[in-house]
Amino acid sequence: MLDNIDELVYIIPALIISFTVHEWAHAFVSYKLGDRTAKSDGRLSLNPLKHIDFLGFFSLIVFGFGWAKPVNINPDNYKNPIRDTSLVAAFGPISNFLMGLLGVLLCALCIRINASIYFIKFFSIFISYNVVLGVFNLFPIPPLDGSKILAGVLPINIYNKYLSLERFGFIIIFVLLILYPEVFDIIIDPVLNFYNTCLLKLI
Repeated sequence: MLDNIDELVYIIPALIISFTVHEWAHAFVSYKLGDRTAKSDGRLSLNPLKHIDFLGFFSLIVFGFGWAKPVNINPDNYKNPIRDTSLVAAFGPISNFLMGLLGVLLCALCIRINASIYFIKFFSIFISYNVVLGVFNLFPIPPLDGSKILAGVLPINIYNKYLSLERFGFIIIFVLLILYPEVFDIIIDPVLNFYNTCLLKLI
């Protein structure tokens, strides 16, 4: 990402918004499903300071890999702990895909009305980072959201063993990013192309 240092003025706010909405979505859905833990922690807020982990954010800007503050939940407060935990996890990436669609609409509008190139550039980056964040978090590697979504489909005994990999999760992700980045590209690129196609059809 340092190759794009001149674009940091667009990248930083795009990432802040994307991370904030992603974590807020986890907190909001958890609260609606009966768990007040996130509310008690002050996470039912769109204030970025409640959600941004500054070390994780710095790492993302410099190395292209980072994290936000995880939203704490207590599945014991849910009516259906396994199903509801999956729903809470799913709504993080879903929020990013929706934000990406909002970015498509706003970018198309800016192009149609001949708005400043700066707005068009921002929304283009905003779309890309939301798509990447949404797809990346769906990878079934603990502690990413995708691993928690699996709770709804795996037998509980297998799932508990699977979650034991969480202490190695960041190592696995880091190794994949360094040695096999094409694994992520193969999945992310078609989704990003879909969003770009939608944008082209609107302008």
